[in-house]
Formats: sequence, structure tokens, C-alpha cells
Amino acid sequence: MIEQGTAQQRGNNLDPWYDHYATRTSGLAASEVRALFAVASRPEVVSLAGGMPYVAALPQDLVVGAMDRVMREQGPVALQYGSGQGVPALREQILDVMALEGISGSADDVVVTTGSQHALELFSKLFIDPGDVVLAEGPSYVTAMVIFRSYQAEVDHVPMDEHGLIPEALREHIARLKSAGRRVKFLYTVPTFHNPAGVTLTWERRLEILEIARQNDILVLEDNPYGLLYFNEKPPAAMRSVEKEGVVYLGTFSKTLAPGFRVGWALAPHAIREKLILANEAAVLSPSSFSQLVISQYLRDADWKGQIDTFRGVYRERKEAMISALEEYLPDLHWTNPNGGFYVWLTLPSHLDSKAMLPRAVTELVAYTPGTAFYGDGSGAQNIRLSFCYPTPENIRVGIRRLANVINGEQDLLDTFAGTGPLTANRSDRTSANPPTDLR
Repeated sequence: MIEQGTAQQRGNNLDPWYDHYATRTSGLAASEVRALFAVASRPEVVSLAGGMPYVAALPQDLVVGAMDRVMREQGPVALQYGSGQGVPALREQILDVMALEGISGSADDVVVTTGSQHALELFSKLFIDPGDVVLAEGPSYVTAMVIFRSYQAEVDHVPMDEHGLIPEALREHIARLKSAGRRVKFLYTVPTFHNPAGVTLTWERRLEILEIARQNDILVLEDNPYGLLYFNEKPPAAMRSVEKEGVVYLGTFSKTLAPGFRVGWALAPHAIREKLILANEAAVLSPSSFSQLVISQYLRDADWKGQIDTFRGVYRERKEAMISALEEYLPDLHWTNPNGGFYVWLTLPSHLDSKAMLPRAVTELVAYTPGTAFYGDGSGAQNIRLSFCYPTPENIRVGIRRLANVINGEQDLLDTFAGTGPLTANRSDRTSANPPTDLR
């Protein structure tokens, strides 16, 4: 009891064990996206915040049938521990999924994980030492940055434009970091229907960035949750399609089937694959056999490509509803117009702050994710990520109207008390067809 009391005295009023945590836990913090879910789940709030797939578009009988057959035919196996690498049959089927994006490989080099974010965490655990630098787009996926910081890495954001990561900027960042004696461990990128910006890296830039990575001995971590969810034109092939040794590819069934199964994967060069398996076994022993077998049965029995096409139609309709509402209610602002995925990236006037504005938005019954969530350096206050994947088109329109009321109200206050003056942008150069060259 005396030792416990002493430990508590070294803590603080909120956590008596504060001084006992490993130093790396200082990088753990609730993301701004997660913090919004409690508010956004209220039925009266239109949430344009979280990237939740519209799973209601998945016919229940397809999943129930797969579950039933797995339990009837493979019940004892489904409910047992499995391989740390994943079910062999599913790994073979994952090759068919990746082939749609130009990727060829061996099932031996696929590691099944508990969602692709688990693969991201395992990869970071294997590669990051305290003080390492991870290169990532600016903005970048919020929870990836939480993971990188939890392993005490510094995230260095490389600018993007409407065509994705800027190769010349990548060269400049690498040169600056090298001259400062910093160790760049890898480049993390979401090149297709980027989260949060919605833009897609062009094929020419993909090849140029891969060449820059090769020249500088930098591994590329390609995260691709949305690549199959295109609306009109099919996006360029994955970077992994042309570079096998220098790219680790992350995929998931969360967006093309359902996130509740928690099944993702990594396709990695042989040596990295071996370490990923060991890390997977150390973390969870094995990914869920039941989830893997259900997905494998679904892929075997269902028209899964047709179901992905159904999802494309659902998300296309929602994206068009969002763009139409933005054109009507916020015509003077910038936004991106994605050809797939879940997100639109909105740019506010420079004197508005999306994070400071959020409490007012919640009182107006609309939720969004402030741009600051997607930067590790405090940038992004001028931006908002709008998610169109989950709300109905009608609710999207309501949400954008409410958001416009919030933005216009903030603008009126600043006009009155700070003398910022009205917006003067010409609509013809501020619409979705002409996103800004600086996504911040």
C-alpha cells in the first residue's frame, strides 16, 4: 500500500499511473474524427464527418448465406485459432481482388490482418525507431499519423495539388531532411481517391515518385482502401503494379464489403512478409478465422464484382448530391471533386478556422471533420473534410445547407467585428472544377 501511494503521488489528479507509462504513449491521443462520433451519432445531427461505408447497400442474404454455409460446413475450423498469415484460400482470392488494380503477386506474400489499419500498425512497429521521419501527403489520413506518432516518429508533410503528391516537392523534402541528418524511413501515401483530399495521383506522377523513392532508398507504403470505388473513369493502376520490391501494399474489405468483418491485408516483399507474420502472431495470434472464411465463402458464391458496382452507384449519387449542394449554398468556396472514394476537401476563406467553428456547427446540427485533424503540425485550419458516403442524398443537402449557415454566420461576425470584409472571389474560378493548387 505504501508503494502504491508513492506511485500515485508521482502521478496526477486524473491518472495516478501517469509517470509509469512508456514514453511512446505520449503520441497516443484521441483523433478528432473519433471524438466526433459521440455527437454525430445523435439522430438529429447530419454527420458529414466519419467515413462509414453505406453497408445497407449490401444485401443481407448474401452475408447470412455465407455465414450459414461456413458454420454448417466448416464450423469447428471457423471457431478455432488459425494461421498468423491468414486462411490460404482467402489469400488466393485476394490476388483476384488486387488484379483489378493491375497487381500480380503470390498468395505466399499476402498477410491477412485485422483490418488494413492493423497492417499499418504492424508495419510501423517493424520499421519506426524513435526520431525517424515518415513522409506523407499534406493532408494525410488521420489515424496513420496517430500510429506514426505513437512510435515516436515525426511526420513530414509533402504538399499536394489536384493531381496528388507533387514529385518536385518530395525531392525537396528528402534533400532538406538528408542535409539535416534526419533518417527518412518510408513514404506513406494514399494515392487513389485520397483520404481526406479526394484527389488521385496521376500515372505519370506515380512512376516519378517511385523513381524518387528508388534513388533515395525509401520504401513506399501504399494504402488503398478506395481504389475500386470509382465513379466514372477507372483510376490508374496501383503503384505496386510496377514496383514489387520497393512497395508494401495495404488493402481491405471494409469499403468493398463491410468494416465489421475487420479483415484487411498486406502484400509485401518476401523478407518483410516474414516479419509481418511474426508481428501479427505477437499481436493477435491469428486474425479471425470466422471472418476470413465468411468473406472467402462470399467471394466464392456471390457476384462480388457486381456488388462493388452497386456501391459505386450509391457513392456516385451521394457525391453528386454534395457537389450540387456546395454549388448552391457555398458557391464562392473551393472544393475538390473526386472521381471515387468517400471525401470532398473544402477550403474556407483564410480568416476562418474550421476547428474553432466546429462547436457552432454542432449546435446547428451538422458535423464535419476539421482540416487540422489531417496534419501533424497544426496546419489545416482553413480546411474541412466532408464525407458523403453514409448520409442519404437528402440529408447531405440538409447538412450542406446547415454548414453554409455556420460559415456565413462566422463570416458575418468577422465582417462586423474584425473588418475582414465580404468574400470577393469570382465563382467561375472557385468551383469544384478548379480545385486550389495548394490543398491547405
